[in-house]
Formats: sequence, C-alpha cells, structure tokens
Amino acid sequence: MARNSFRRNFGRAAMAAGLLVWVGGAAAQAPKGRIEVPAMLLRLVEQVDVPARESGVLAAVHVGEGQMVEQDATIAEIDDAEARIAVERATLEYEIARANAENTVNVRFAKKSVEVAEAELQRSLETNQRYPKSVSQTELDRLRLLVEKGRLEIEQAEHESRIAALTRQVKENEQRAAQQKLSQHKIVAPLSGLVVQVYRHRGEWVKPGEVVVRILRLDRLRAEGFVKTELLREDLQGRPVRLVVNLFDGPDMELPGKIVFVDPEIDPVNNQVRIWAEVENRQLRLRPGMRATMVIEGKP
Repeated sequence: MARNSFRRNFGRAAMAAGLLVWVGGAAAQAPKGRIEVPAMLLRLVEQVDVPARESGVLAAVHVGEGQMVEQDATIAEIDDAEARIAVERATLEYEIARANAENTVNVRFAKKSVEVAEAELQRSLETNQRYPKSVSQTELDRLRLLVEKGRLEIEQAEHESRIAALTRQVKENEQRAAQQKLSQHKIVAPLSGLVVQVYRHRGEWVKPGEVVVRILRLDRLRAEGFVKTELLREDLQGRPVRLVVNLFDGPDMELPGKIVFVDPEIDPVNNQVRIWAEVENRQLRLRPGMRATMVIEGKP
C-alpha cells in the first residue's frame, strides 16, 4: 500500500510539472535570449476622425469609403465666398498701411524746413554782429521759434512714421489671420490612410468640430500581446522582432518589427505585461484584427 501511495504521488507531481511546462510555453524564452510570444493581435497605430474647422455649407466632398488618401490632401471644402472677400479687404488695408509706412515725405520736409529756419536765424545773428541792432530782438525770437517749431515737426513726423509702421504690422497680421481662416474652409487629411466612413456630404451644414470623414492608417500596424514577468528584460523595449501573421488568403507572412512599448503595469491576475511591436504594412496585406506569433530577438 505504501508503494502504491508513492506511485500515485509521483504521478501527480509529474503531471503538475508537465502542466507548468505547458503553461510556460505561452511565452517561453528560446535559446540565445530570444522570447517567443505565440498570441499577438494586430491593431491600428493611428486613426482619426477629421473634423470641420469652420461652420458653413459643404461645397464639395472629394473622397468616398474605401479610397486611399495622402497626407495633406484636400478631402472636402466648405463654402468660402465670404472668407475670400475678407482676405481681399485685409490685403487692401495692408497695402494702404504699407504705403503709409514707407512714405517719408513728412519727415524729409520737416528736416528741410529746420535747415532753412536755422540758416535764416544764423544769417540774422551774423548780420547783428556786423551791424548791431540791425535785426530786432523780436525778429530773432521769431526765427528761433521757427527753428524750434521745425524740430518739433520732425519729432511729430517721426512719431507718425513709427505709428504707420506699427499699423502696417497690425494689418499684416490681420491679413494672415484672414488667410488662415480661408484655409480652414479646406478639410485636409492629417495622415495617409484609408477612408472608412464619410459622415457629411455636399450641401450639408457643418459646424466646427463636427466629424466629416474617418481615416485609418494601414501602412503601419501594431502587434499587441503579453509576456510573463519572469521573461522581462530591462532592454526589451527597442529590440527587433520577427512577426509571423496568419493570412486569410495565403501562406503565413513573416516580417520584421521593433518593440516600441512595454507596459509598466503588471496584470495581477495572470502576472503578465502588455507589449507592443510596430511593423510596416506597405503592401497593405495585413489588416487590424489578424492574429500572429512573434519572436523577440536576443541581443547579439
């Protein structure tokens, strides 16, 4: 009976050891520091709901569902007739302000007037030196007043010139603001990707922040999975990976990637850590939702 009890206990211990080996195989460390992760899920790296930035009637929508778009391509336009008029008005006002700022006639005239008044005063003083009291004190005071007046007119003209320069800057900023407001009537794609939903159509009224088009980026995807904490390494982020994706319509596809994120939190239930690897999808054969296996390469 003791022998049979020993055999039963030994069998249970062997089964438990086998179970631990099987569970550990979910993300087992391969030779040379590699880590194998058998369950990865492809997800989107970027997706965006493109909003309107101005209110108005949609004059045109240039894309449809299933269409690929390039970054900065115009995908829709809001009626901009009023904004164009505002730009023209701001441009004319800027040109007037620029012309006033570049006009130095008043400053040059004031300086020339001072030169004439100073010369006349100097001649009168020299005459009085040669012929005393030939020029009255009243006349000299009048000439001195003309000189002082001319100097003040120079200051006033220079002050007006500075004001004109500042006005030009203000009008230039207003022109830029009007042009910026005009540009916001064009709705552009913030990234290259696939249009999957068009929410608003030509002739409809849109408000700022209202979503017009939804775009998914497909040329780069994220493979997301979990690694047991005992397999974590400090240098895990940034290490190269090999991803094998199960395609629906052909043989498995293998491609390289890189670990870009290691979650600092540990799941208290399964004692695992979430990791992300990004892979290129230039041929667009991969789709979000596909499953894959991944090998994290060890350092040489």
